[in-house]
Amino acid sequence: MLITAGVMAWPEPASAQTRGMERRDDRRDDRGEKRDIKQDGREAGRDAKEECKDAGGNRIECRQEKRDIKQDSRQEGRSEKHDGDD
Repeated sequence: MLITAGVMAWPEPASAQTRGMERRDDRRDDRGEKRDIKQDGREAGRDAKEECKDAGGNRIECRQEKRDIKQDSRQEGRSEKHDGDD
């Protein structure tokens, strides 16, 4: 009898999902996607800068190319944010 009472007193695992929790999860997923877009832009910028330097480009041009690529990825992340709000 004590064993039965002990088992019944053990709490059941619960996974109550409310609309608010679902929205939070969606926002969290969206942030992860935007973060990935920006990270890919950073990596592409680094690679482009290295290629530019290896091809004999001067430092200023290579830096600007890297900045342009990173800025494009930031803009893509922003547009993703605003497209997701609809």
